[in-house]
Amino acid sequence: MEWRDQGILLNLRRHGETSVIIDVFTRTHGRHAGIVRGGAGRRLGPILQPGAQLDLTWRARLPDQLGGYTVEPLRSRTYTAISDRVALAGLNTVCALLTFCLPEREAHAGLYENTEFLLDLLEHPEVWPLAYVKWEMQMLEEMGFALDLSACAVTGATQELIYVSPKTGRAVSRAGAGEWADRLLPLPPVLRGVGDGNPEEIKQALHTTGHFLQNHLAPSLGNRPMPEARSRFLNALNRRT
Repeated sequence: MEWRDQGILLNLRRHGETSVIIDVFTRTHGRHAGIVRGGAGRRLGPILQPGAQLDLTWRARLPDQLGGYTVEPLRSRTYTAISDRVALAGLNTVCALLTFCLPEREAHAGLYENTEFLLDLLEHPEVWPLAYVKWEMQMLEEMGFALDLSACAVTGATQELIYVSPKTGRAVSRAGAGEWADRLLPLPPVLRGVGDGNPEEIKQALHTTGHFLQNHLAPSLGNRPMPEARSRFLNALNRRT
């Protein structure tokens, strides 16, 4: 059994003295683990870092076995991010969230393409936070928790949509909110794809997407705790702004 693909390294752990088990988000095979012989050695050790883009060949005798990888590096993203606290925290968050939510061996081609695009933007801090917000929105949609922000859930209006229902993920207008406004989540324009996203809008957007990650996605995955990497990323982003 053999296939070849490209993938993004999400995490790794030591296996024996010289090998590692890597967890990779691949273009056509989804999140897929495998052993890299010699992965802890001098040649491959510096290459196998979270976020690395790899050319992969996977082999196993049977399809349900862990199998082994032969890897060739395409590009490293750690070196791009390591000099910037926000970029490094963002890289770690993307890898942690994908590990957290993606089922094994289930293809998510659209999310893969967007993740590769997002990570290649790490060296552009002026646009990266907005791209990250859009990525979290897509991840929620891929996992079955898409937000419906097209019209007010109460009145059907398409104007003055400034809230999101924390229960349904649907937009709510100023008029439709009424006395429930203080119980609703903010809906900044960037969540609807409008504007470039100033720091306050980015903060509001991540508060809203974070609610659905914590209170909708996480329970569907057995109430596992959310990765701490996301909180560290938000703290780094807030310190910068």
